[in-house]
Amino acid sequence: MRTSQKRQVSILLPNKQRLDCNVRVRARGQEVLNRVLKQLGVSELQVLGLAVLKDNEYLFVDLEQKVSKYFGKTWKRGSLMVPFILFLRVQYYVESGLLIMSSKVQQLYYAELRQKVLLSKSRHQEAVFFQLAASALQAEVGDLEEREEEEDEEENRKHRLYFLPEDYFPSWLIKRRGRDFLLQHCPGLHAELRGVTQGQAILQFIKEAGYLQDGAVTFYRMRQEKKELRSLILLGVASKGVHIYQEVEGKLCLLYDLTWTHVDRLTFQGSRFEISAVGSLCLPQLVFYTASACHSKHILTHLRDSHRLHINTRAAVCCIKQLEDMQASHLYKEAYICDTTRLAQRLQTNSLSSSMSDCSVAIQTTTAWSKEEECEEEQVREFELCVDEPEEIFVDEVLWTAELSVDEPLIFPSSYWTAVAMEMKQVLRRRTDEGVSVD
Repeated sequence: MRTSQKRQVSILLPNKQRLDCNVRVRARGQEVLNRVLKQLGVSELQVLGLAVLKDNEYLFVDLEQKVSKYFGKTWKRGSLMVPFILFLRVQYYVESGLLIMSSKVQQLYYAELRQKVLLSKSRHQEAVFFQLAASALQAEVGDLEEREEEEDEEENRKHRLYFLPEDYFPSWLIKRRGRDFLLQHCPGLHAELRGVTQGQAILQFIKEAGYLQDGAVTFYRMRQEKKELRSLILLGVASKGVHIYQEVEGKLCLLYDLTWTHVDRLTFQGSRFEISAVGSLCLPQLVFYTASACHSKHILTHLRDSHRLHINTRAAVCCIKQLEDMQASHLYKEAYICDTTRLAQRLQTNSLSSSMSDCSVAIQTTTAWSKEEECEEEQVREFELCVDEPEEIFVDEVLWTAELSVDEPLIFPSSYWTAVAMEMKQVLRRRTDEGVSVD
């Protein structure tokens, strides 16, 4: 009898490993998450969340809800012999891997981005894939051995065959350039990273993956018309805002790129999902349709929490940006003194990265939102998030987060990110004392 009151749940990790646990029939998402935390040996997952796969789309589990809600009648009929599948996925993308304090969580974050890069459709960003492949090879293989110039062609060919292009490049790029081209040119970029540690290479990969159009983004499919059979609109939730694409012949065409400062209001009524931009953009109200009212609520909840994370981490991101600028400046000075040839090579490499990056930091934001308790397909529901960002507004951060958490606690406590920011500032002060410019 006691066995029938348990269900076996398998959690698939981004690194293709699996965790198994038995939970109560009436277990909530938090109970499963606690088992995952214990098996991974971490205190929190920060940017990762539990998800179910439904209609080829990942929906994140509300930790306060019962797990049975996501599996329906099959959960009641289940047994210990047949596991229920959950996925540990990146729920919130960040602007820097340094914001992920746990090395295990950072590794899982990196592992998911590795898989997303292989499935990427960003065909116009070919150069980024070579940089990503080099960073991944440095993280997973380490330093590429130096070879003598007089080695014969056969030795050079063997030297290049230390990786499979299929493990580091999307299939369309392999088809476009050919395996021989990738095997010939990628080792040169990999060799440029000689001396970079595994941790540094992972951080570099995380940063570069953010440059891809469909890299550090969670996509949700929508329809332009309610009665359309195919969902050709993709709404992307990113760290800095919302990206809206249309799928045309297998390619992603960007329709709107809205930062959080550009979004005035997000609402849904049943399956109708509306996005209103700030008046200065002169955009019409954007209306799309989701699979259901519950699906709309899930998307808007994800948008709301991603926006909160962006606000809570802005101080830490600003400090990280200062550190990176200082390190880049220090690197150029050293290279200029030591080796002008290497300086030219590094400047050429970094100019490519800088042209694709957007290091703008959003100003402080006030947010108000309200929601209905439950969503049902038969009833009309409305769930609203308002974003109001004046050009100059300074709000006491502690008071602001306290007001925001009246209806629902923050997933990411502001005190946590404040501590991160303070740690970054201490590093900046030490660098200043050592005579390194922070300008």
